[in-house]
Amino acid sequence: MRSINTSSHHRRVISGRLLSTVAASVVAGSVALGGCSQTKSNYDQRTFFREEQGLETHGRKTWFDHLVELDPGSLKTHVAADYDQAAPEKIAVLPFTDRGTAQFVVDKVPLTHRTDGEQADWAWTDANRMRRDVNGYLASREFLEANVIQVDEILKEHGIDSGEKLNQVPPQMLGKWLGVDAVVYGNVSHYDAYYALLLSAWQVGADVRMVSTHNGEELFSADGSRYSVNFMPAFDPMDIVINSGLSLLELRDVTLARAEEEDAREIVLRLPRSEKLKNELIEEARRHDEVALETSDTGNTLSLPNTPLAEAR
Repeated sequence: MRSINTSSHHRRVISGRLLSTVAASVVAGSVALGGCSQTKSNYDQRTFFREEQGLETHGRKTWFDHLVELDPGSLKTHVAADYDQAAPEKIAVLPFTDRGTAQFVVDKVPLTHRTDGEQADWAWTDANRMRRDVNGYLASREFLEANVIQVDEILKEHGIDSGEKLNQVPPQMLGKWLGVDAVVYGNVSHYDAYYALLLSAWQVGADVRMVSTHNGEELFSADGSRYSVNFMPAFDPMDIVINSGLSLLELRDVTLARAEEEDAREIVLRLPRSEKLKNELIEEARRHDEVALETSDTGNTLSLPNTPLAEAR
């Protein structure tokens, strides 16, 4: 009977400790949530225009990211020595070209047999996807970008409908046609898929050049590729079959789009930020604001008290 009672006593002690641990966790969680709620209560006091953290590194792969994601890709870049002073205010991203076969290729084996016309369509599609990604990331920087629709229309009117013809036009002439300080050329070099049962990957590679339309100087260039790799290790035969099927599903269009975007993002991240251009944009905005104030009625303007604009008025 004593052994039974002792066993029951131990169970009660263990149960009591578990309940105490759970209770302590609940109390700690409540305190933590309470602290968070107190911190968040001041969100209305947070101001804009502060120093943005990780501006140069957020979204750029480190050696550890390459290791974890099994991405052997790399980018080689070159920046002109006088880039900060020669940085262009207005730029135009020209149509990209595709150097690939324009076929759906897996493990270097084409799985499609597109006609010449279909290959031309897909070459334009692949190149333009990459072009839009580069254009989008450049648009968030200190540049004023020409609209790609307008760029394409002007080029068509001048009969420039291929990469060969585009390369024959001097950058200075393109600058006059488009009204920009620099043009961005691009080529898609890799657009391949890989599959090996438990491993699948997309490879997207491109080279991009920014050239001044004033003197033809190459201001920036980048050449390289990125891999979007999916690796699903398994040891049991059934798991190998299942994971091989799941790995194959990674060769979807949405995964390809992510690889394109990552390549474009990392290319643009390597383009130095120009304080000169930033200051010029600020001054231009101020001049526009001053003109608007001079030509507008007082009732159509708004300025908060205790601000430079309110004091000036």
